[in-house]
Amino acid sequence: MGPGTAPDAALLASLGCGNPSAVAELREGETVLDLGSGGGLDVILSARRVGPDGRVFGLDFLEEMLALAARNVADAEMDNVVLLKGTIESIPLPADTVDVIISNCVINLSLNKPAVFAEMARVLTPGGRLGISDVVAEDRLSPEERAERGGHSQCIAGALSVAEYKELLDAVGLKDAEVVFTQEAADGLHAAIIRAHKPVDADAQECEPGGTCC
Repeated sequence: MGPGTAPDAALLASLGCGNPSAVAELREGETVLDLGSGGGLDVILSARRVGPDGRVFGLDFLEEMLALAARNVADAEMDNVVLLKGTIESIPLPADTVDVIISNCVINLSLNKPAVFAEMARVLTPGGRLGISDVVAEDRLSPEERAERGGHSQCIAGALSVAEYKELLDAVGLKDAEVVFTQEAADGLHAAIIRAHKPVDADAQECEPGGTCC
């Protein structure tokens, strides 16, 4: 996942990145994956929302963040959390594992975003959904103009445009994508909520007569 470390809580707050567990409208009994789980705050909030019958996976690539998250999870006495070491470009979970994917201003840090979107589609169950927060550019800005407004560490340089976000989601079969701006982060860049879902009949569509699996 992208250069450097994940943004800290103060930076996320300044960008208007919200609570992903609320963005995704989590329900009791669901299985959730938090991409770039950091110190574990969103993991803990999500674990409380899904309850004892649910499960939350927290994924991070930094040992120090996983250690901090483990301490915070233990202090919160949450026993429905599993912390995983890995990258968002290669999620260490089987296909069709999670009902919901959440993330808080992390995807823009990746240098291989198509891989991230492909992995999200792979691990979501049919009917599963994503509800993430990220920094997104207006379509009028070129990649060069986005980079002029801030670096990767400010969650700016790697921001996708609205059209790019929707195209990447559609390319991996995630449907009904919506990108809703919530707060301006810089000229032409905004904190945003992104939602989409994996169709229930996604596997059936792939295996229609003449499909690659037939």
